[in-house]
Amino acid sequence: MRVVLADVKGTNGFVSKDTVAGGYGSRLRPFSRVAAIVCGVKRRLHAPASVQMAYLAALAAQHAHDVAWTTGAYVDGDVALVLSSLVDYRNETAWASAMRKRGVRVGFVGLAASKMPQLFADHADFIVSGEPEEAAARLFAGETLSGVVPSAPIDDLDVLPMPRWDLIGRRPVKRGIGRLTVRPLGGGFPVLASRGCPEFCTYCPHRILARHRERRVANIVRELEELCDRYPNPYVIFRDPLFTESRDRCLALADEILSRNLKLRFECETRLDRLDETLLATLHRAGLRAMSFGVESLDPVTLRKAGRRPIPPQHQRAMLDFCRRLGIVTAAFYVFGFLQDTWGSIAQTIDYATQLGSTFAQFKILTPIRARRCGNRCSRWCTSRTGKNSTVSRRRSRIPT
Repeated sequence: MRVVLADVKGTNGFVSKDTVAGGYGSRLRPFSRVAAIVCGVKRRLHAPASVQMAYLAALAAQHAHDVAWTTGAYVDGDVALVLSSLVDYRNETAWASAMRKRGVRVGFVGLAASKMPQLFADHADFIVSGEPEEAAARLFAGETLSGVVPSAPIDDLDVLPMPRWDLIGRRPVKRGIGRLTVRPLGGGFPVLASRGCPEFCTYCPHRILARHRERRVANIVRELEELCDRYPNPYVIFRDPLFTESRDRCLALADEILSRNLKLRFECETRLDRLDETLLATLHRAGLRAMSFGVESLDPVTLRKAGRRPIPPQHQRAMLDFCRRLGIVTAAFYVFGFLQDTWGSIAQTIDYATQLGSTFAQFKILTPIRARRCGNRCSRWCTSRTGKNSTVSRRRSRIPT
C-alpha cells in the first residue's frame, strides 16, 4: 500500500500546526510591515516539522508500506493521512477533497479533527479521534477505516518506533544566525519526551486528548543518538508542555547526554517553578540553549481562576537572571483577555514583562472557542486557543478564518 502523509502548507501568513497550541495551530498574519518581517524570520527559523507525521511514517514503514510525503502537491496513493489544524482547516479540507477526486481515500488526524470533526467530515473517508498511532497501526495492518474512528492513547510510549524524519523530507539544517536566536535556519527536530500535561490550566488544550505519560530516559537517549548519527550536531526542540516536571528524570537525561558525548543543542518549554540553578546549569552543560515558559498574567487571582498555579515573581526574576548569566535565550508568554482582566491589569502585566527582561516576550489574545463535550477529566467543555491560549466559553462561538 502507498501511504501519503500530508502536512499541507499553511496559507495567509505563517502557520504552525502539530504540537503548537496543543495541535489546533497558530497563524501570524503579515498585517503590518513589522509583522511581515517577523513572518519572514519565522519561516526561516521555525519551519514547522511534524513529529506526529514522523511517527506515522515510522509505523507505515514498520508495516512495509511505501511512504510518500507532501506539503501540498497532489500525490498518487492508496490512502492519505492529513494533519489537521483549526487555523487552516479550510485549506486542508480543500486539499483532501481534491485528493478524493483522484481516487485516494483520505483521513484526518490531529487534535482539531478529533475535537471538531464536523469541520472535516464532508471532506474525508475517515477521521481519527485521539492520538493517531493506535488507529493508524490498524489501518497499516489492513483494516479499512470509515467515519469517526476512535484511537486509544498509547500507555507505554516506549513501544513506539523512532520517528522517521528521512521519510518526510527532513534534511540537516544550518547553524543559527545572530546572537538573539540559537535555533538554526530551517528549524530543528521536535522530540516528545512525554505526552499530555500534568497541570490543570483551563485555557490549555495540551491535555484534552490523553493523560500525561513520560518516556523512559533510555528510550529518549536512543532517539537522540539516532538523530546525532543521521544529522550531525542536531538542534532538538523538546515539545513537552512541561519538560522539567520531573527534576530527577531531567538530571538523568542530562547525565546520559554528557556521558555518551552526544553533540547536540536543545530547547524546551516548562514552568519556572520547576527550575533551580543546579538543574539549569546541568541542562546547559548537556546542550540547553533556549527555553520558553508561561507567565500569562501578573494577577494571582486571575491565574487561580484559570486553574494555573501562580509562581512567585522573585523566583521568576532569579531564574531569568541565572539564564542570562548562562547565555540561555528565554521566551515568556503572556495572555490578554482573561475574564478578570481590566485595562489596568493588562498595563501591569506589560510593565512586569519589561521588568522581567526575557529575551523575547509573546503577547497573545485569549480567544474563546466553543467545542463539544469531552470525556476526559480536563473541564466540562474542551477548549482551544488561537496562538498560545484559550478559555472555556458557553456563550460565544468563533471559528478562525
